Amino acid sequence: MDSGLVSVGLPAALAIIMFGLGLALTVDDFRRVGRTPLPVGVALAAQLVVLPLVCFGLVLALDLEPILAVGMMLLAASPGGTTANLFSHLFRGDVALNITLTAVNSLIAVVSLPLVVNLAVGWFDPPGADDIGLQLAKTAQVFAIVLVPVALGMLVRHARPAFAQRADRPVRIASAVVLALVIAGALIGERESLADYLADIGVATALFCALSLTIGYLLPRLFGVAEKQALASAFEVGIHNSTLAIAVALSVLDNDTLAVPAAVYGVLMFPLALLAGWLLTRSRTGRVADPAR
Repeated sequence: MDSGLVSVGLPAALAIIMFGLGLALTVDDFRRVGRTPLPVGVALAAQLVVLPLVCFGLVLALDLEPILAVGMMLLAASPGGTTANLFSHLFRGDVALNITLTAVNSLIAVVSLPLVVNLAVGWFDPPGADDIGLQLAKTAQVFAIVLVPVALGMLVRHARPAFAQRADRPVRIASAVVLALVIAGALIGERESLADYLADIGVATALFCALSLTIGYLLPRLFGVAEKQALASAFEVGIHNSTLAIAVALSVLDNDTLAVPAAVYGVLMFPLALLAGWLLTRSRTGRVADPAR
C-alpha cells in the first residue's frame, strides 16, 4: 500500500475518528457504568469474551490461512465503533449506553487487543510471526492512537462545550469519509490478491458480523436487559471499529494482508447492520401492534 497513506493518512484518519468520539464523551458517560451495571456488563462480556471465542471457532471451522485468521482475531478484538451510535439512534436504541460502551471498551482494548492478537499469533503461527506480535513498544503505539485523540476530544468538550457541539456534526461527516477512504485504501493495497481474499474471507466476515449482531442482542435479552438497551448492545457488539483494526495492521504491524478482514468487514457491516435493525424493529413493531403475542 502507498507508504504515505500508511505513515500519515491512516493515523490521521483514525485520529479524526477517535477525536470525534472524545468530543461526544463526558466523565458522566463513565459514571453511567455504576448506574447501569447489568446492560454494560453483559455487553462488555459479549464483546470481550464471547466474540473472540466465536471468531476463533469460526476461523477454525472455515480453515482460514494463518495470516487471515490472525486478521479476523484482530477484528474481533477491536472495540465498537462510533458508527454503532448512529445505527442505535436510527433504530431507537439507547444511544447513551452506546456512548458508554464505546468509551469503556476503547479503554479496555488497549490491553485486550494486544492480548488477543498475541494469543492468535501464537496459535496460528503465520509467516513472519515474530514481526506480527504486539510487543511492548507496539502496544504503546496502540495506546497512543486510541487514547490520546479521545482524551484531547474530551478536554475540548470540557473546556469549550459550545465549540464541541458545533464541531460534532462536521467531525462525524469527516469520520465517515475517512472511514470509506481507509477501507478503499486497504482493499486497493491488496488488489492483486483481492479476488482470492474475498473468496476466502467474505463468508467469514459476513458470518462474523451476523453472529456479532445476534449475540449482541440475544445475550442481554437472556439476562433480562430491556429491549431498547439490548438493541443498543446489538449495534455496539456487531459494529467494530474496523478503522482501528486496519490502522493496527498497517501502521503498527506493517502487514497489508492482516488488514483485509477488517476492510471487507467494513464494507459488509453496513448492509448487515441495516438488515438487523430492520428485522428487530419490525419484530418490536409487530409485538406492539398485537398485544396478544
